[in-house]
Amino acid sequence: MYVPLVEFAYKNNFYVSLKMSPFEALYGRNCKTPICWIELSERKLVGLALVRETEEKVAIIRNHLKASQDHQKTYEDLKRKEISFEVFLKVSYWKKIIKFDQKGKLSPRFVGPYEVLERFGPVAYKLALPPEPSKIHNVFHVSMLRRYKSNPDHVVQIEELEVELNLSSLYTLLLYLVV
Repeated sequence: MYVPLVEFAYKNNFYVSLKMSPFEALYGRNCKTPICWIELSERKLVGLALVRETEEKVAIIRNHLKASQDHQKTYEDLKRKEISFEVFLKVSYWKKIIKFDQKGKLSPRFVGPYEVLERFGPVAYKLALPPEPSKIHNVFHVSMLRRYKSNPDHVVQIEELEVELNLSSLYTLLLYLVV
């Protein structure tokens, strides 16, 4: 019921990047609303004049889009920082969609540490991965890597245990170490 009205509003909305509405960019004039129906004069273009005017409008739109992209690029460049890793440095990679042991929110986002073997260009790195996860390619984009920071809390302290004849305390220790 309201879809045509929403489409009309969307196509006649002013875009900062285009510096005009999409309707005006496509047809070269503003859309005629019921308010504008009084103005009946419309000029017709044919032949070379139509081609020339279309090329001029495309050039204007390209210039506006380029200016808008340059404007946004200046803001992005302020936030961007150059990331690079040296060879043989320990890094962790973002596991993204790949499922390992844990599922959900409690699973670690980055898996590692792995050594950087080689650098391919400014943004790709080859890691020394174990052969076990065969679905994973060993070349990663720099945005998927993070420098590994060792955490001394993750080291398990080995304590002496009294082992019973049925080995139940050893079994609980192994469960604790595995989990």
